[in-house]
Amino acid sequence: MGRMTAGILTASDRCSSGASLDLSGPALRELVEARGWKVTAAAVLPDDAERIAATLRDWCDRKNISLILTTGGTGIGPRDVTPEATRRTLEKELPGVAELMRREGLRHTRMAVLSRALVGVRGSSLIVNLPGSPSGARESLEAVIDLVEHALAILKGGGHEKTAGDAA
Repeated sequence: MGRMTAGILTASDRCSSGASLDLSGPALRELVEARGWKVTAAAVLPDDAERIAATLRDWCDRKNISLILTTGGTGIGPRDVTPEATRRTLEKELPGVAELMRREGLRHTRMAVLSRALVGVRGSSLIVNLPGSPSGARESLEAVIDLVEHALAILKGGGHEKTAGDAA
């Protein structure tokens, strides 16, 4: 696939205030850049649904970023609002991709079932919610990266060709 653009949004009160260092955003940047994608936007925001949703809309509608990865805010804590913010922006949800991330996460920790991450489409952008820990974010993205690339090809008007793994 050609040079794709990516945006990485870290949702964390602690990281946005400087109380903690964002390790997940840089881990995701390393992974997508290793695949030849260009990170054209990055932000660290507090766990604020309005600010997260506004940033997602801007990155999809104005900046036309192909892949938007969020990290953080997918748990069950009172300030975890990333899925709610994401749902406000989506035109189509892809629940199977999020289910696959959770299933693969179970290989590493039982806590993966507590993730409320969403995956979906807005315009020609794909938004993927990932866990807040560097290892969880990386493992979740690695579990679905090929599907993500295929979904992006479809959003760009191609990618419907059968692959070797498809049933006849």
